[in-house]
Amino acid sequence: MPVYPQLPSGALVQFPVQVRRQARTLVNAAADGTVIKLADAGAASVEWQLQYAGLSDAELAALLAFFTAAEGTLNNFTFVDPTANLLAWSDDLSNAVWNAAPFLSLAGGVPDPAGGTDAWQVINSGAAAQDLTQTLTAPGGYIYCGSVYAKAASPGIFTLLLGNNRYDRAVGPDWQRFACAGTGDPTASSMTFGIELGSAAGVEVYGLQVEPQDSPSVYKASTIGGCYENARLRDDTLTFISTDMNRHSATVNIFYASNL
Repeated sequence: MPVYPQLPSGALVQFPVQVRRQARTLVNAAADGTVIKLADAGAASVEWQLQYAGLSDAELAALLAFFTAAEGTLNNFTFVDPTANLLAWSDDLSNAVWNAAPFLSLAGGVPDPAGGTDAWQVINSGAAAQDLTQTLTAPGGYIYCGSVYAKAASPGIFTLLLGNNRYDRAVGPDWQRFACAGTGDPTASSMTFGIELGSAAGVEVYGLQVEPQDSPSVYKASTIGGCYENARLRDDTLTFISTDMNRHSATVNIFYASNL
């Protein structure tokens, strides 16, 4: 499936960016006055307004080429939310979206560096390395940043995983945020992110996050993640303004509805 372009500069969006989410609640009023309310996930929608300024000729050409290929509002594409934590259920490592190796044990309810109890204890009881990963329908050619808070009772090494890239990090007894940045296979339509522990290793982790940029932003707890297949452009025309040589501005509106 086509994907929205990350610009040649490595940026996916400029600030300010506007995101509007809409949801619907079903209400059933019974004859006895009882009211039952249920979220209608099938009617949720998200809209993004991406404003660009100071675009180079190459960056504008990338947007125009994508707009032409999408034929305006006609064709859908994969869009990676630049404002979101791309991982789903980042505070619940026991959720089915996470793939835990067989000798990896997970225990929640651990005090976290933000003052809550959303950290997890992760222990490898096996004789070989074990990983905890999540695979996203995200373009392999993007630049991504993965980050996590971690600490360990005994100093050791754990590994951040970003596609086929591996980043070893030394962890100690105090909470520290670790990050890595890189790209995957540019022909791939999915990416795998996570952590790996060596034999008999154990760490406490909090705030696993993946973003389509080269450095981490503040941690954002997530449930639905930020990868949207079947997104569409909201407009059939792309208007841009040339403010100087090799300098252009444009606004792109993107729409996603879960029922389309």
